[in-house]
Amino acid sequence: MKLLDVFCEIECLTDKSKQFIGIDLQKKWFKTADKRFIGQYLQKFIYYNSKGFDFLGVNPLIIGTDHKTALTFRTTQYIGAIPLRACDTGKQIGDFVVMPRFTGRDRFEDYIEILNILGTEIRPEVIDSIPLASGNNFRPPFYLEAVNFIKVLQNLTMKSWRKFDNLEIVSNQPMGQINWTKFINNEYKIENRLKIPVKSNVMSEFHSEYSEIRHVFDICKGELLSANTPQRIKNSLRPRISFLEEKLYHHIPKATKKINIRFSDSPAVKEVKEQANRILSYNFVESTAWRVDFSDVFEKFIQHIFREVAKETGGRLYSNFKFHSNTSKYYSWELKHLEPDAIFQKQNYLAFIDAKYKSHLYNKFDQSVLLKKDHRHDIHQILSYTSFGNIEFKCGFLCYPSSQIELKNIQFNNRINDTTNTIIVLGVPLKKDQINETKKLIINKLNEFEEKNLT
Repeated sequence: MKLLDVFCEIECLTDKSKQFIGIDLQKKWFKTADKRFIGQYLQKFIYYNSKGFDFLGVNPLIIGTDHKTALTFRTTQYIGAIPLRACDTGKQIGDFVVMPRFTGRDRFEDYIEILNILGTEIRPEVIDSIPLASGNNFRPPFYLEAVNFIKVLQNLTMKSWRKFDNLEIVSNQPMGQINWTKFINNEYKIENRLKIPVKSNVMSEFHSEYSEIRHVFDICKGELLSANTPQRIKNSLRPRISFLEEKLYHHIPKATKKINIRFSDSPAVKEVKEQANRILSYNFVESTAWRVDFSDVFEKFIQHIFREVAKETGGRLYSNFKFHSNTSKYYSWELKHLEPDAIFQKQNYLAFIDAKYKSHLYNKFDQSVLLKKDHRHDIHQILSYTSFGNIEFKCGFLCYPSSQIELKNIQFNNRINDTTNTIIVLGVPLKKDQINETKKLIINKLNEFEEKNLT
């Protein structure tokens, strides 16, 4: 990959990137632009690429004036890549790349481990665009698709998938569809006159479509056990691969370029076929603009942690519980329900949980107006949820991603009726090996709330 293939590579949840000086950009990317009006050219650059920036959740900002004019970027919950066009010629230049905020050697290693825990799948979104200048270098790696295929195939092997195969067999009586041409060519021999070639429908798991699935499994197995796949992912998948090898041992691989999806296929079969076709077409699809929404991953990760806490403490967790509004007439802009990410219930108290995949705990001492505005909105939202509690002491967990586990109390007191709302700002690293420690911290805090309610 050439250096010129990438315009910029930054992490998601970056509140303010380094400054890209306009004159430097003109020398490298916009060579025919007039440096006296570089601010106008930077505005054109943002306008030409506004669709891609909106898709990737990137907010570009022009700062400074004259020869000190510069660009800075704010990234949100999305990771991905978009192609860019130059502001002076309109031609394609390098790609804008947003990567996960993980510390591992492989960018997607922690991501795969988390999805394996959650038992869910977050699929990259794509839009029509010109091909990425970086080609396959910054598209989701092939082993991501292979992992997804192993997951859905394991689900299919737990079920029975039988089909009718139309086979030609030799019968001693004329039944079914007879191959008369073959019979006439052989019937001159007396011993062949009772050997009638007929076609028969036989129901079995050993049909051609399962053989095609076995072919795709072999492709995925080769990728997942290769050097392209991180060792941690490889080790975690070996038991699954061994299990599937045993299940598919008697199925002979049948090469194919595409597996037909039928209307009559069950949901499990359809899911496997769709993923198999993504594997088969991976090298033939041009790399275009793509993104993955990590806010969805983080929300499910927080729900998983609190679900484990509920099991260990005898509580109960309600995920995405809706509070419906009731009115005679709805305006077009009106909310029809409120929906916290989760509610923890134990005995007579409720704790409301809201997960926000935002950059606040990575920028604790930043004076950004946008950070303050977003946090104010988050606080108001969690306070609105806690209003549904029917006890004096109300609490809510506002969860942000963080580089380390941390917990901070914010208390809001109403001196008129002596009620208290406690908001716990909880920082959670999006990593598998931090789950147990996070659970212990949450359990200790919930025990404190329980004691307060009993006194």
